[in-house]
Amino acid sequence: MSSLADELLNDLEDTGEDEEEQEEQVAGPSGLGRALKRKAEEDAEMDEDDEDGDGEDEEKPTIEGGVAPGGIAPAQELDAEDVEQMDLAEVDDVRNVAKLEGSKRMMDVLHDIDKYTENPSKDTTMSLDNPEYALIVKANNLSVDIDNEILIVHKFIRDTYSPKFPELHQLVPDPNMFIRAVRVIGNEAELPRGKLTGALPPAIVMTVTIASTTTKGTPLPDAEWQAVLRACDLADRLEEARKKIFSYVRSRMSVLAPNLTAIVGSTCAAKLLGVAGGLNALAKMPACNIAVLGVQKKIVAGFSTATQSRHSGFLAQSDLIQETPSDYKQKAQRTLAAKVALSARMDLQPGNNGTFGRQQREKVAKHIEKLAEPPPAKVVKALPVPDDGPKKRRGGKKARKAKEAYAQTELRKLQNRMAFGEAEEEVGAFDETKGLGMLGSTTGKVRANVVDSKSR
Repeated sequence: MSSLADELLNDLEDTGEDEEEQEEQVAGPSGLGRALKRKAEEDAEMDEDDEDGDGEDEEKPTIEGGVAPGGIAPAQELDAEDVEQMDLAEVDDVRNVAKLEGSKRMMDVLHDIDKYTENPSKDTTMSLDNPEYALIVKANNLSVDIDNEILIVHKFIRDTYSPKFPELHQLVPDPNMFIRAVRVIGNEAELPRGKLTGALPPAIVMTVTIASTTTKGTPLPDAEWQAVLRACDLADRLEEARKKIFSYVRSRMSVLAPNLTAIVGSTCAAKLLGVAGGLNALAKMPACNIAVLGVQKKIVAGFSTATQSRHSGFLAQSDLIQETPSDYKQKAQRTLAAKVALSARMDLQPGNNGTFGRQQREKVAKHIEKLAEPPPAKVVKALPVPDDGPKKRRGGKKARKAKEAYAQTELRKLQNRMAFGEAEEEVGAFDETKGLGMLGSTTGKVRANVVDSKSR
C-alpha cells in the first residue's frame, strides 16, 4: 500500500514526462523548435529596438574589424614587442626574412606613383572608381608594410651586429639612427674619432664613444659583415620608398580631401578613406563609427587587458591625439571624430581649400587645452570683522505692547516697599509666609498706567 507521498511523486513524474513529450514534438530531434523560439525572441528584440528609434528607415553601416562595408582592409602593423621576440641571429641573409622590395606589388605601386606624379588625374571624386584614389589607398597600405619591413631589417642588423658592439642597440634605440651608427662604426676594432658627429646627436655620440672603449665585442667575420652592409642598404632603399609614398599621398590628399587632410593629416586621412570605402561613405558615417575605424583587437593570450587602449583606431594615430595626455585621449578622440565627420561632408562640396578643416582643428585643439587645464584654485574666504558695538533693539508698536504686557504693576511695587518704623503684615500658607509690604496702607492700581495714545 503506497503512501500519500509516493502518490504525489508519481504524479509529478507523469507531469514532467508529458512536458518533455510536448517539447520533443515541438522541437524535433534536432532542436529546431528551440532555435525557432530563440530566433523569434531575437526578432522581437530587434523590432522593439526599431520602434524605439526615431523612425529612420536607413540601415546603419556596421563596422566589423575596423573596416566599413565597401572599404579596403588596412595593412596589419607589426607590434614592436613581437619583433623583439624574433631571433634572427641564425639567418644568413636579410632577403630570407625581408621580401617586400622587388615584389610585383611594390614595383606596380611605385610605377603608378611616378605616372600620376607627372600626369595627375583630373577626376577629384574620392571613391574606389577613381584609379588615383585607389592608388592612394594601396600606397598607404604599402607604407605600413614598409614600416614593418624596416623593423624586421633593423632586428636582423641588431642580432647580427651584436657580437661586435652588444651595447649599441641600448644606446641608440631609433632604427634609422642605429643603422647610420653601424655604417659609421664599421667592423674595425677601434671607433674612428669624429665620424659619429654628423650621424648622431651630440649626447648620444658621447655615450657611444665612452661605451666603445669598454665594450667586449669582437670584429665580425667578413661574411657576416657583408650581410650587415646589405641589410643597411636595403633599409635605406625602403626608407627612400617610404618617403616617396608619403610625399605623394600628402600632395594628392590636400587636393582630393583638403578639409579632412587639414584636421587629421594626409596619412591618417588616407587610412580613414581606405577603410571607409571612399569620401561619400565616410561622410554618411556617424562619428561613433568613425572613431573605431581601423581598430585592431590584439590577442593577449590570457594576459591582462587593463593597459590596452580601447577603441583606438586610426584617429588615435593623428598628431592631435598623440599630443594629448592619456587621461583625456578618449574624450579628445570623440570630439575629433565629430569634426572629421563634418569635414568629410564639407569635402563633398566643390571649391574647398581646407579652411573649414583648419578651423575645426583649432576648435579641437582649444577643447583639448581646456580639458587639460588644472581646476581653479579654491578661494578661502576670510572671516568677517567682528562687530562688538551695541546691538540694535527692536522698537515700534509691537515692542511697546510687549513691554506693557510684562510691565510691573502698582501692587507689586507696594508689596516691595516697607514703611519706616512699622511692622509688616504677613500672610502664611503651608508653612510659608509672604510679606505684604505697604499693601493696604494706600490705594493702588492692579495694572500699570496706560501709555499715552500719542506715543502709540
